[in-house]
Amino acid sequence: MAQYQETTQTNALPLPSAITARGVAATELRPWGSFTVLEEGRGYKIKRIEVKPGHRLSLQMHHHRSEHWIVVSGTAKVVCGEQEVLLGNNQSTYVPQCTAHRLENPGVIPLVLIEVQNGEYLGEDDIIRFQDDYARTED
Repeated sequence: MAQYQETTQTNALPLPSAITARGVAATELRPWGSFTVLEEGRGYKIKRIEVKPGHRLSLQMHHHRSEHWIVVSGTAKVVCGEQEVLLGNNQSTYVPQCTAHRLENPGVIPLVLIEVQNGEYLGEDDIIRFQDDYARTED
C-alpha cells in the first residue's frame, strides 16, 4: 500500500523586474468601485477598473493623457466628447486627451475593464471634473 505524503510546492513564475522592483500597487477604493494599477512605466500606466452596477465615474477630462478602455466583463456606457456608445466584452474605445468623457455601468453585474493611459504626466491630480455624482472636488 502506497503512503500518501502531503507536500507544498510553489509553481509560481517569477514576476518581471519592472513589477518586482516597484511592487504591485494596492487597490484604491472609490464611491463608484475601485481601480488597481497593474503596471506603470515611462509614458504609460495600465489599470484594472471595476465599476459597481448602476454607478458611474465623473464627467471629466485630462490635459496630459489619453486613455484606451477594453471591456473584460459587463457592459460599459461610454460618453466621449459628443458620442455615447455601449460596449460589451472584448470591445474597446479610445479617449483622446483634452476630451470630456465618462464611464458608466448600466448593467446588473460589475463592469471590469483594462485602461491603458498614455502621456507625459499620469498623476491622479490631472482630472478636471465637470460633473460628479459624489460631490468630489478632488480625489
